[in-house]
Amino acid sequence: MKTVKVGSINVGNNNPLMLIAGPCVIESEDIVLKTAEYIVKLTEKLKIPYVFKSSYLKDNRSSASAFQGPGLDKGLKILQKVKDTFNIPVLSDIHNAHDADACAEVLDIIQIPAFLSMQTSLLQAVSKTGKVVNIKKGQFLAGSDLTASINKVKDAGNDEIILTERGTMFGYGNLIVDIRSLKIMRDLGYPVIMDSTHAIKKYGVRSNDKSTWSKEFIFSLSRAAVAAGVDGFFIETHPDCDSALCDADSMLPLNRLEDLLTQLIEIDNVIKPHIHNDSKGLY
Repeated sequence: MKTVKVGSINVGNNNPLMLIAGPCVIESEDIVLKTAEYIVKLTEKLKIPYVFKSSYLKDNRSSASAFQGPGLDKGLKILQKVKDTFNIPVLSDIHNAHDADACAEVLDIIQIPAFLSMQTSLLQAVSKTGKVVNIKKGQFLAGSDLTASINKVKDAGNDEIILTERGTMFGYGNLIVDIRSLKIMRDLGYPVIMDSTHAIKKYGVRSNDKSTWSKEFIFSLSRAAVAAGVDGFFIETHPDCDSALCDADSMLPLNRLEDLLTQLIEIDNVIKPHIHNDSKGLY
């Protein structure tokens, strides 16, 4: 497996679990900085490599009137402030190939959204920036199908790739995580990240309808993913999920993050010495 470098962080190949975490979308500079400060202190305490995540634009909201974020210019300025204040890498997703050069000036990882994971022009534009490319597996793809997306990035001259699992559509509006997919994706040769918060989303329901929330599955899905050998986690989190302007139904409350990470580290310490011997003697 390729080891991918994100600043001083090494991802993959038995390196420590990496955490990508932050609010779904940039709601305000204050929320972003407070969230980043909390997670930086927590990850320093737990010795977890950390990349801050928040979107400058959410262009795939179900309603055109829903909050979409501050946009490219203002959003990147806020993410630059996070980098400068806490000396950590930052990630945001991109929806338009024309944004690639501006994103590359600030972001350490540029993320391809799941719905756009096969978008050739977008993959190539991000590849050409030379930045680490995080490809989120489309809900409509099998893990092995990411070979096509990987090749589009590589053919444009970039081999710094991370793959992220966030579930597969099972019927209408329901996501299922196939644990086999985590191994299948890792066998493609690149580090795999588990997105345990988007994986619990239910499509076609209102984000503020608490009767549809499935946050109790964040912990169990995350534990299973560590046991399967993932290289890191993508966790959207917020200090006040009830008031969040995007993905309130799937974000982990910030005050539960330490409990989750502590469990994942304990499992990872048990699994890591054995994960590369899974197939020995089976054939």
